[in-house]
Amino acid sequence: MVAILTAQDIHLSQFFETPLLRNPALAGVFTGDVRIQTVYRNQWKTVGYPYTTKALSVEYKFVLPQSNDFLTVGLQAFHDIAGVTRLTTVEFLPAINFHKSLSTEKNIFLSAGFAAGPVQRNFDDKRLTFDNQYTNGRFDPSAPSGENFSYFKASFVDFATGLSFNSSLFDGGNVYVGASLYHFNKPTKNYNHVQFFLDPKIQGNAGLKTPLNDRVELLVEANYLKQGAYSEAIAGGQLLYYVTDMSESANIKSVAFGGGVFIRLKDAIVPVLKLNYNNVDVALSYDINISSLSAATTGRGGYEMSLSYKGFTRSMNSSLNMVRCPRF
Repeated sequence: MVAILTAQDIHLSQFFETPLLRNPALAGVFTGDVRIQTVYRNQWKTVGYPYTTKALSVEYKFVLPQSNDFLTVGLQAFHDIAGVTRLTTVEFLPAINFHKSLSTEKNIFLSAGFAAGPVQRNFDDKRLTFDNQYTNGRFDPSAPSGENFSYFKASFVDFATGLSFNSSLFDGGNVYVGASLYHFNKPTKNYNHVQFFLDPKIQGNAGLKTPLNDRVELLVEANYLKQGAYSEAIAGGQLLYYVTDMSESANIKSVAFGGGVFIRLKDAIVPVLKLNYNNVDVALSYDINISSLSAATTGRGGYEMSLSYKGFTRSMNSSLNMVRCPRF
């Protein structure tokens, strides 16, 4: 007899710091040539064994010869540990994104991205207990369990693709919208006659970045995903106050601080604090749980920390000297 198990992906409250987990067509949609981002999340520590997630992404954007078009290459990696058995997922997802210029006068781009890479999953069977390990009512962790878990390690190749539209605004701001499809190859692995697979995941992405005056900037971002029976919607905004006039800042060098609030519907309210110094952003957020689990968590969800760097290479094919390029 063959049963079917389904599973869903990790999620992060600072989704805006992991663009390649949202849409490969968001790679390179930033002001600069190089972007490096890392996020650490620790969740559900108050109700048992915590879930910990570490993510790292690297992107490099460059101008294609004799054109106004760009190409971005990138890599998204993450390491996730969940539950008492320490179910571990490791993924490396190389990505490529082509940005096609749609205007000779305005900063408007249509991007098409693709990503593919290996995924590995396993768990620690030593954290499980079985009847064979009990003698006269006493548990002996050194006793053999009588179980064979050698076939419970899974490795497969995952695929993702997406589109995004990026445009400048009349007031010096930028906006993007996009959509992506992950696991469209429906990765499958057999665990001792039980079939495990990942449902395809559809995501919608949107963001707005605009100055309110010479020192204050508004950032609004949203993400929606649907994977099998599971769906998630998160949206919110941040205000950043620049210590120096933004018009005086060159090559994305700046000093700013601020914060905001994001809401994951029916799940959490997420306050965010952010500090920018030159090319580096640091952000801290905390999930205030409002789901049905809040009775057990007393509102305590999990915290996230992120670190981001973006800058220009000053090479011959840098976007620094380009009037039009993908920005956010």
